[in-house]
Amino acid sequence: MKVALVYDRVNKWGGAERTLLALHEIYPEAPLYTAVYNSKRAPWAKVFSKVIPSFLQSFPFARTHHEAYPYLMPLAFESFNFDEYDVVISVTSESAKGIITKPKALHICYCLTPTRYLWSGYFDYKDAFHFGILNPIVRLFFPIVAARLRFWDQIAAQRPDHYLAISNNVAQRITKYYGREAEVIYPPVDMKKFCVNTPEVSLRRRRDPSTSGVIFDTKKDYFLTVSRFVPYKRIDIAIEAFNKLGWPLKIIGDGMEVTYLRKMAKQNIEFLGQDLTDEELIGYYQKCRALIFAGEEDLGLVSLEAQACGKPVVALRGGGIPETIIEGATGEFFYPQTPGALIKVIKEFKAEKYRPEDCRKNTERFDKKIFKEKFKKFVEDHLK
Repeated sequence: MKVALVYDRVNKWGGAERTLLALHEIYPEAPLYTAVYNSKRAPWAKVFSKVIPSFLQSFPFARTHHEAYPYLMPLAFESFNFDEYDVVISVTSESAKGIITKPKALHICYCLTPTRYLWSGYFDYKDAFHFGILNPIVRLFFPIVAARLRFWDQIAAQRPDHYLAISNNVAQRITKYYGREAEVIYPPVDMKKFCVNTPEVSLRRRRDPSTSGVIFDTKKDYFLTVSRFVPYKRIDIAIEAFNKLGWPLKIIGDGMEVTYLRKMAKQNIEFLGQDLTDEELIGYYQKCRALIFAGEEDLGLVSLEAQACGKPVVALRGGGIPETIIEGATGEFFYPQTPGALIKVIKEFKAEKYRPEDCRKNTERFDKKIFKEKFKKFVEDHLK
């Protein structure tokens, strides 16, 4: 059985990338096809036998600013040839599902969400661009570009033979926007790695390049946010809330909104970047008071990572994250999606109320071992 993996772009690190590595463990010989590959930003991909980028790889700035080529993404994936494979697995939140395979090949789409900026997150992106003086031009042409891409996206969504969704929330979106049914297999959490107690990791050496080199004191009682800096994550809400509270908030991540978010944050908020080792990330999880989650997520893998480390989560009630939290036992919800609503919950929050063993037990159903068993069985059953 020859297997190929397909992913939208290999130029970052996050929950989807951890899922790809779990799939690599199931199919270690499978090559990885993608629109663009940035080996410096994605060193994790070196474990694959081959990473095969599309023709976009040679386009100016495509490896770091793929969003400049939305029109060419469909063509990039349609240009790949999968004739030699028995099974093709696309992991996607955008265009990778649009690959073309022959009838004999089994195409399974592990859908992170229907293309967000075209469907469920359209207005989040339309109203929140941060391209400086280019903002008026981007906002003018975005509806036109989105309308054309939405037409292709619905056609491409019919190409996979079967859909898997990362949450019930995403499964409902797949049915709503694509008219397809999807079975849910939750993405994996490495329960051996993300745990309550690990050897002490030196975290004080990390410095924020945006400041004068202040060393962060991780013994301080702080809240934590871990996220990509994109509009729908609504990190601005967490920043506004903690600006008003004046309490310590540490933020791990990077992305297109980095300059905008840094400018609005006060001195009590520290940005740690995204180039942390897993050991450092786990150390910040273990030492925080709670994880703050202000966006409407497809599932919220960082919520599960924090709970696996024994920490509760304060999150927006919406999207897929209610599937990951037991209210009152492993975390709390706020609503509506405003700084005021978040502040109210945080002021009433008492970390000692939540037992680390309860938080960890809640994540056991997301264990990587369970993911691998379910995914492998799904492929084998449908290949028969």
